Amino acid sequence: MSKIKGQILVNTNRCKGCALCIEACNKGVIALADKKVNVSGYPYIEAVNPENCIGCAACAIVCPDGCITVYRKKMEN
Repeated sequence: MSKIKGQILVNTNRCKGCALCIEACNKGVIALADKKVNVSGYPYIEAVNPENCIGCAACAIVCPDGCITVYRKKMEN
């Protein structure tokens, strides 16, 4: 039996910290970076629990700035 694992890639320089993606992720994979800002002065999101990502791409779908890319990989058990 195989399992799907996901991985997110965040363009932190485009992120405005709206947190819509955090609300969309039901696995607790992402959070706002603690005391960090991007080149535009916005707090940005980062993967804090990347091992929980299932590759559903809910975060990428709701991102208004298109900052998140989700990769999916089939893992063999």
